[in-house]
Amino acid sequence: MDRTIVLVAVGEIDEGVLTCLREEVAKAFGGDCHVGNPVPSPTYAFNPKRQQYSARVILPHLSCGNAERVLGLVDQDLYVPSLNFVFGLADLPARRALVALPRLRESFYGRPDDEARFRLRVIKEGLHELWHTYGLRHCRDLQCVMAFSNSLEDTDVKGQMLCIRCRKRIPG
Repeated sequence: MDRTIVLVAVGEIDEGVLTCLREEVAKAFGGDCHVGNPVPSPTYAFNPKRQQYSARVILPHLSCGNAERVLGLVDQDLYVPSLNFVFGLADLPARRALVALPRLRESFYGRPDDEARFRLRVIKEGLHELWHTYGLRHCRDLQCVMAFSNSLEDTDVKGQMLCIRCRKRIPG
């Protein structure tokens, strides 16, 4: 299945993170992945009461253009109304997804940063959200990339790959 995916920085994102994610997305989806033009910082999505940014408000600002899918990366703490925070969010009908970087860093929790661990987390959550745009749901296999991450520990436990059951569910 040929898949063209574009990565979009929402505000300032380190190029090394984008490059690392681009390579892993291309491998996982077996198609072309490139970094698109960045979009401005999402000041419009800030909720002063929560001191967070609304993922649902940011998502519509991501456009696939000629690509099959778009994945935005934002260096802001995201939420949806029903949860305290989200690592990411996907919009299946619009073929777009978003990943928040702050809570994937050790420093968010007052610990020393670990760049390799941070990048692996970004890859896992990026792949997870992109697979949602292909219709895959959360998986009960804790090592499957589609396992739900309610905490950073959940992200660290899961792998980058789909389990056998989820692979069989990939749309043809």
